[in-house]
Amino acid sequence: MTKTALPTMLSFSAPDLREQIEALPEGTALIGISTDGRAIAVDLDTDCPHVLVCTSSGGGSTTVLRSLTAQFLHQGAHALLLDPKRISHLWAKGLPTVTHRGNVAGIHDALVGLGDEMARRLRLTDTELDATPRLIVSMDSAHSALRQLTRYWETFRGKDDPRMSPAVSALEGALWTGRAARIHVLLDGTPTIGRTLGASPHELFGTIVLARITTGTWQRLAPLAGPAPKQSPRAGRGHVIQQGEVHETQTIWMTDADVVSWLTDPDDPQS
Repeated sequence: MTKTALPTMLSFSAPDLREQIEALPEGTALIGISTDGRAIAVDLDTDCPHVLVCTSSGGGSTTVLRSLTAQFLHQGAHALLLDPKRISHLWAKGLPTVTHRGNVAGIHDALVGLGDEMARRLRLTDTELDATPRLIVSMDSAHSALRQLTRYWETFRGKDDPRMSPAVSALEGALWTGRAARIHVLLDGTPTIGRTLGASPHELFGTIVLARITTGTWQRLAPLAGPAPKQSPRAGRGHVIQQGEVHETQTIWMTDADVVSWLTDPDDPQS
């Protein structure tokens, strides 16, 4: 991809940006443009199978999740979109290759189903798996969602049932072995990963996107990336950590309308 001058807002409708995005190979999505003009992307196949996004309220984490999920959908992936706030990803409702779940019971059942789907995919031959659509699991507000799932499981867990929610176990399984099944997790929030999912963030996520966070959160989520840099108040500006390198990045601004138009009428140059 060519270098691009960094604007104040990196809108999906900006000249040439959509062309750059659509030229990316399958499994690669553009996060944004760094302050030194480099395209910062995530490659699910060769670099990292999963992405963690964490910002303060209003910092753009939902927008990043929407942009990345939309790009993979445009490439032919399917998506399971877990939206505990119920209104953060209304764009996903009605799209044929997206399953949207908002309430805790629906999220629980969807994740249990994810565990079954991953087991099915792992039994496929390489040829069969290559013909199976990539599955993107996007979870917004993960900290809240995981707490809700834990409490939900406690309400009906039997004495012989496992202590950990099977939904949380399925998510953990997807994080550890999802790449082999073409299943990838995009997680938004600050889940207590060490206690809930059994690992530290840098073990599970090859790409971490942080914006408007505290020094303590930086040290917890990116302990190998050095001291916390100064956080920018600019909308869409954050830091992307990949392979220990930190890139100050202007992330893509993609609206709900942008996504729906692009995915439902991809041949329209104005969509």
